[in-house]
Amino acid sequence: MSDLLRVENLAVHIGGLVAIADASFVVPAGQVVSLIGPNGAGKTTAFNVITGYMRPTKGRILFDGAEITGLAPDRIAERGIVRSFQRTSVFTGCTVLENALMALHRRGSAGLLGALFRLPSARREEARLREEAWAMLEFVGLAERADTLAEVLAYGEQRRLGIALAAIAGPRLLLLDEPAAGLNPSETAACMALIRQLRDRGATILLVEHDMPMVMQISDGIVVLNQGRIIASGAPAEIRANPEVIRAYLGSGDWQEAAHAAA
Repeated sequence: MSDLLRVENLAVHIGGLVAIADASFVVPAGQVVSLIGPNGAGKTTAFNVITGYMRPTKGRILFDGAEITGLAPDRIAERGIVRSFQRTSVFTGCTVLENALMALHRRGSAGLLGALFRLPSARREEARLREEAWAMLEFVGLAERADTLAEVLAYGEQRRLGIALAAIAGPRLLLLDEPAAGLNPSETAACMALIRQLRDRGATILLVEHDMPMVMQISDGIVVLNQGRIIASGAPAEIRANPEVIRAYLGSGDWQEAAHAAA
């Protein structure tokens, strides 16, 4: 299996602080890889560097064999890397369907004149994008809420819509930043099912998540950061039994629950 993403000797210094120190890991194509660690370990910083929102102090990032280190976020997105954010990132004043259509704007090619003058090519494109938006809403279970303003959705539905907006353009690599944050157990189960379905549809997923039972159940591979350094990487069973990982989490209840759930 080929590696879709390679992070090599990545370091990020912010002022006099070391956010990430000499980190290297890979994300194989077609897998769900989770990047975990205690608060302040450097997980979101790694996401920001991979997607171009921060520049590394040193190291490089390769996507499908081509270096993308330091490219602007829009150029990285054009290559097929899309991310979600910790906070629910939906347009609350728009309907669910309007959110989906806006997320598809990069797929449009009719141009301003075509849209203004309602040329046949623009109408055909609009119909195609609307079909794709409906298909994604069906996929994430929100089609019945298509005409509902996003601001009145339940929190779990907003999180699902946020994942849909990141996935709707068909990225090759989808970065999800704490998709289960604030969800109840049934919503978390639905989130896990959705991530598995996205992987089964061909997406490669890099996940930051604090819900350890979810991480242990859904991941093909896990990379553990602590104080900016990678202390372990491997399959869930290896990570669960790794003494350094256990020490990093200080035997927390979350970790014990995760180990029990995945055993």
